[in-house]
Amino acid sequence: MEKVKKTSLADGKMIKRAIKDSFIKLSPMTEAKNPVMFLVYVSAILTTGLFVLSLVGIQDAPAGFIFGVAIILWFTVLFANFAEAIAEGRGKAQADALRASKKDVTAHKIPSITKKEKVEDVKSAFLKKGELVIVKAGEQIPADGEVIEGAASVDESAITGESAPVIREAGGDRSAVTGGTTVLSDWIVVRVTSEAGESFLDKMIAMVEGASRKKTPNEIALEIFLIALTIIFILVTVSLYAYSLFCADQAGIENPTSITSLIALLVCLAPTTIGALLSAIGIAGMSRLNEANVLAMSGRAIEAAGDVDTLLLDKTGTITLGNRQASEFIPVDGHTVLEVADAAQLSSLPDETPEGRSIVILAKDEFGIRGRDLEDLEMEFIPFTAKTRMSGVNAKGMEIRKGAAEAIKKYVEAGGGIFSKECEDVVKRIAGKGGTPLVVAKNHLVIGVIYLKDIIKSGVKEKFADLRKMGIKTVMITGDNPMTAAAIAAEAGVDDFLAQATPEGKLDMIRELQRKGHLVAMTGDGTNDAPALAQADVAVAMNTGTQAAKEAGNMVDLDSSPTKLIDIVRIGKQLLMTRGSLTTFSIANDLAKYFAIIPALFMGVYPGLAALNIMDLHSAQSAIFSAIIYNALIIIALIPLALKGVKYREVSAGKLLRRNLLVYGAGGIVAPFLCIKVIDMLIVALGFLV
Repeated sequence: MEKVKKTSLADGKMIKRAIKDSFIKLSPMTEAKNPVMFLVYVSAILTTGLFVLSLVGIQDAPAGFIFGVAIILWFTVLFANFAEAIAEGRGKAQADALRASKKDVTAHKIPSITKKEKVEDVKSAFLKKGELVIVKAGEQIPADGEVIEGAASVDESAITGESAPVIREAGGDRSAVTGGTTVLSDWIVVRVTSEAGESFLDKMIAMVEGASRKKTPNEIALEIFLIALTIIFILVTVSLYAYSLFCADQAGIENPTSITSLIALLVCLAPTTIGALLSAIGIAGMSRLNEANVLAMSGRAIEAAGDVDTLLLDKTGTITLGNRQASEFIPVDGHTVLEVADAAQLSSLPDETPEGRSIVILAKDEFGIRGRDLEDLEMEFIPFTAKTRMSGVNAKGMEIRKGAAEAIKKYVEAGGGIFSKECEDVVKRIAGKGGTPLVVAKNHLVIGVIYLKDIIKSGVKEKFADLRKMGIKTVMITGDNPMTAAAIAAEAGVDDFLAQATPEGKLDMIRELQRKGHLVAMTGDGTNDAPALAQADVAVAMNTGTQAAKEAGNMVDLDSSPTKLIDIVRIGKQLLMTRGSLTTFSIANDLAKYFAIIPALFMGVYPGLAALNIMDLHSAQSAIFSAIIYNALIIIALIPLALKGVKYREVSAGKLLRRNLLVYGAGGIVAPFLCIKVIDMLIVALGFLV
């Protein structure tokens, strides 16, 4: 198993497989799945039949002309098949890498937690949901599951690509484990949460391979629109042929417009460009998401990400680094800053939390406090508990405590001391800045306050500004009090915040936003996040999270990075931008080809139309050849854009629409005129038409 890697379009093996698949897809049942290209497929068959008839004397047009049209139409079908096959090939290459390293390991099944000694060795493929297995250091976890006992260091590089091991333990939001990862130390008891063949890895293989991909509502709607356009062009073409017969009869001349020419005209006018690339765009979007190490449960989830206009983001780990750092010691009531630093460091020596370590380091760096003889002080460390909300140390004639302001106030007043107004003012000032105040007391007297600061991640303010340009509102979710939350929200540049967040509060906020017509995305990893994840339009569950969270979400982030939500929205928007841009280009192409071909085609009936032959095409036959050659080649030319996606731009929907109309709309009109003229000149110069 390997992290899903980016695959190159220039991969020779992939291109060979795509060429082979292009011919396999010529099956009528396969072609019928794409109505627009099925029209081209039927047209290729009809012109082939007309060519055969021309060989036996039943000529609709010169045999060479019919043969040329038939060949180009077959190439058009093959090019469309190739576009889809190369997109699928990227997924198959990813799936092959995952499948090649998927191993059926031996699992140590146990009957219960209390009977861990009764081990039964079975193949992992035979494990069933709900069964228990024990996994020890050096062994591979045999199936997806949840840790119900023990704690261990786990190497998840096979899934995430990250070499640093992670801790997985029973309880909490870090209990989920994935089959195929390796336990590096200690042991864990795992309850299997998936049946054989339905593991996380199996789902990932199916998704990247495209086996589980279904057409999304937007794709279906666009396909219906393209079918409607195609039907209109069929009626137009039939009407043109009937009108041509009538006009030729009135003029007393033979009808110069052949059935072959009108079939070619129909193919040129039908929206074949987007019809050929539509499936490839969707598959490529799924592939880009997989390359970002995110597994989407459906293509609909990716599209929804592109339409999202509100992001709910956890403060910790997303907006802030997650580890508060001591930034200042503030003395009160006549005490010195050195006293505060000394007492704060002494009480933090046994504290292995990031906050505790930062207090020790700040005292050492700013005041050179180091090298204590702890044995002489006969120190007794008091650990932090949720009940007391403070920690500290007892030593010879000294009692130091540090903790939340309310907790220290009770502690000081219980010992006969006074919690001064000066200290209260300092606490309020720190909270107002978005920091966390820790009050330090010595022998039941307040001596100062430690300023713990939430460090805003570098660049997040700029990211939120970019999202705002796109019309996306950001909402910070935090358990902090409203004053602290407001300060951090202002510093980070988010649009709104939900303070003292509870599972019910998150759910109510999502429902309220949805009632107002917003599409909401959020991330989560805990069981308490499951209701909100289930309600959100785009719900990204962390791979390290609980099973309940993963089942409630419609995407799973293998890297378990809360900031991934922003990347997912970008990928979704890029998918929609690509589809919209190429649809605009395709329809503009059709309009241009119509005005390029019709004058040349009907000059034989109405010589006055020569004035509209602005490209000065050589003849009706050269016009048809040039147009269908361009029609085929433009599909191949646009495959890289369909797979890579149009360049993502952080601008509003209005600006994006104007830009697309200018670039892809105007480009779609100009390109056919230029290219068809060049092809016409080459055809005449090479003597293909007389």
